[in-house]
Amino acid sequence: MIVRQTIVYDGPGGPFEGVMAYDDEVETARPGVLVVPNVLGQKEADNVHAENLAKLGYVGFACDVYGQGKRTTRGSDQGKYMAEMQADRALLRDRLAASLATLRKFPFVDPARVAAYGYCFGGKCVLDMARAGLDFLGGVSFHGVYDRPGYDNVVPIKPKLLVCHGWDDPIGPAESVVALAKELTDGQADWQIHAYGGAGHAFTDVDLKGLTIMPGVGYDEKADRRSWEAAKDFLGELFG
Repeated sequence: MIVRQTIVYDGPGGPFEGVMAYDDEVETARPGVLVVPNVLGQKEADNVHAENLAKLGYVGFACDVYGQGKRTTRGSDQGKYMAEMQADRALLRDRLAASLATLRKFPFVDPARVAAYGYCFGGKCVLDMARAGLDFLGGVSFHGVYDRPGYDNVVPIKPKLLVCHGWDDPIGPAESVVALAKELTDGQADWQIHAYGGAGHAFTDVDLKGLTIMPGVGYDEKADRRSWEAAKDFLGELFG
């Protein structure tokens, strides 16, 4: 049976609170996948992502990079905690490292086989983890943000990377996608970019289904389904 376990853990500026999801009938260690939330912070949607990964045979950990109790909802102040992290990418890196370490030491996780999924702001986080040289095998960025941090990238970038991108995303225009491809190539990374025509930012966010936040932002069923299948295949290759 898939179960959830709330985890309170330490890190710079913590404590932090996330949710592990796993099949409690499996006794052996298995790969772990960090789930990094979007702009709103840790929430039910991230726990569902973790559960879906647990159904595939992994341990999913919906982590927290803002701090226990620091969550937002859609509205004028939804980006207040994200802005703090954007202003200090080194602190963000260190909080991601703490989340990754928490996943790695969870009793049901094989510490040699960990990966990361990130959504929107979380997609930026997954890329930053790779740029910073954090120890994980690979990561998937779903409709992420591609601006580089202020610190230098490691070379080579060792984690394999899959970037799932909505081509009509106003937050990720074509030139930023090309720049990311060049950055990852210069970093000697093993990378893939899948672009989905007609999809924009937040294309996996079912909470936006039928809503128009702004042009180029919203749920897209085809891109959501296709990116999930691509990400499953990516993990199968990564952990195979």
